[in-house]
Amino acid sequence: MSRTAVVIGAGLAGLLAAAALFPAYDEVLVLDRDELPEGPEHRRGLPQGRHAHLLMPGGLEAMEALLPQASLRERLLSAGAHEISLGSGMVVLSTEGYFHRWRKDGQLILTCSRALLDWVVREALLATANNIRFLKGQALELVGDAQRIRGVRIDTGSGPTDIDANFVVDASGRGSRIVTWLAALGITGIEERTVDSGLVNATRIYRTPPGAENFPLTMVQANPYQSRPGRSAVIVPIEDNRWMVSLAGTRGGEPPATADAFLKYTLDLPDPIVGRLISGAEPLTDVVTSRSTSNARRYLEKSRQWPDRLLVLGDALATFNPAYGQGMSVAALGARVLGRETRRNAVHKPGASRTIQREVARSVEAAWTLAVSQDVLYPDVRGGAPTTVARLAARYTRRLTKAATGSYAAASALWMVTGLKAGPTHLLRPASLLHAITGPPLPTLTAPPLTPGEREILAALDRTAGEASPTARPA
Repeated sequence: MSRTAVVIGAGLAGLLAAAALFPAYDEVLVLDRDELPEGPEHRRGLPQGRHAHLLMPGGLEAMEALLPQASLRERLLSAGAHEISLGSGMVVLSTEGYFHRWRKDGQLILTCSRALLDWVVREALLATANNIRFLKGQALELVGDAQRIRGVRIDTGSGPTDIDANFVVDASGRGSRIVTWLAALGITGIEERTVDSGLVNATRIYRTPPGAENFPLTMVQANPYQSRPGRSAVIVPIEDNRWMVSLAGTRGGEPPATADAFLKYTLDLPDPIVGRLISGAEPLTDVVTSRSTSNARRYLEKSRQWPDRLLVLGDALATFNPAYGQGMSVAALGARVLGRETRRNAVHKPGASRTIQREVARSVEAAWTLAVSQDVLYPDVRGGAPTTVARLAARYTRRLTKAATGSYAAASALWMVTGLKAGPTHLLRPASLLHAITGPPLPTLTAPPLTPGEREILAALDRTAGEASPTARPA
């Protein structure tokens, strides 16, 4: 008897779910409302797709575990992605000052457009598996009952039809209707939470200036500790010799959608370095904005009932403020859990789906804690307020971040957590506690840690004389 798995959603979470399932099924059907592009092109179903994305070390590790024979890292680099050292390849102004740069590389992240990432993963998946089929259509509801899912009702444009399935994954993203679908099966009372700082993203693409091809990734982080709207900016190198420049601002500090105001916003940040760099770069696109940025979580793992042969992954389970760059990696970690249980031939056992869903939720917890504990500190946040515990945690995080600006060991501890290689408790280890108490061994930097050559590039690009806000600290 043929065995079929259905994955709802062809974004990164859906692709990785298919990677987890294909070795155990005769056919894996991946359903999406969009016509998938033949190359690395943006599509409507990914509202954050035009903004900066970072692939964290933990996420890449999980992706490579799902497709070990596909050489994903090499494929991405060959397609134009950039590998960035957290230790030496970034210029970061944190809430506690600039991080020193180190001769040690530390962990590595990958940067490219979201369109390129999805396309490379999809091509790698199709090159590895011959039993995956993509279908354009919309999922209407689950077929089955509160005990077991038996398929999906879909509409491909010619009316509703049922697809029988031995396993179903909902990876349909932020707009998932999973709570409604479960209610139709008699499973109600799903707890949901949204924490919305009102963040707006604005992005513009520039041609990388000649000579600046190896300029470090440059970031001015938002500061949630000043009782003011958070504002940030980042220059991320992407494929085809381009810079992706993404701004972000919480409610009351939203970035603009016009070119002139875009530059001014960067110059009014605590350090105008991003504005100084892009002021002499050639813009290739207009400004694109997006507001689909709230933290939202469905606590499916807490449901008193859960049907067998159903799993929810990625943004359908939890979405995060994209400023923290962890959504893709969390989806990969969840898919890796599914892949492990699929290889053990455990996914069809009674109660297995409930167990897997709970373990996937543990992959969400670290990223959720990081995002929400910061976002609740911004003015006019909706859906949450800082608790006493959250304020104590924020004080500790500030102390450890301060230490990390001038300590490679403290910075490495932070990278383990933000890179999703370890959970938040990693920051409570004795060594981390000691760093938080003693502070940074190196002096606080008063200017960006640029090499002489990088300072020359910055000076050559800078067209902002007289434009920077008087409150902006000179770089």
